[in-house]
Amino acid sequence: MKPTRRNFTPEEKARLVLEILKEEKSVSQLAAEHGIHANVLTRWKSEAVQNLSQLFVDDRKGITKMKQEYEQQIDELYAEVGKLTTQLSWIKKKSGL
Repeated sequence: MKPTRRNFTPEEKARLVLEILKEEKSVSQLAAEHGIHANVLTRWKSEAVQNLSQLFVDDRKGITKMKQEYEQQIDELYAEVGKLTTQLSWIKKKSGL
């Protein structure tokens, strides 16, 4: 029977990466303490360092664009509902229901 794979939350990964960056212990020491392969910790560290610049990106324009697209889609759906309601009432009137 295969052992189950351990899953780490983003908070746990961040805590371990911070310990690596503090350089109080080596990667191999941390790996041994937490039962994780050193290559995994090294990969997490490199991903964190690569994505560190994304913490300071102002993404308000992207959020504003997504909000406008969402509102436009809602308006289109309301228009479709109105059109279908009108067609249904017309069909009921013509059929005598």
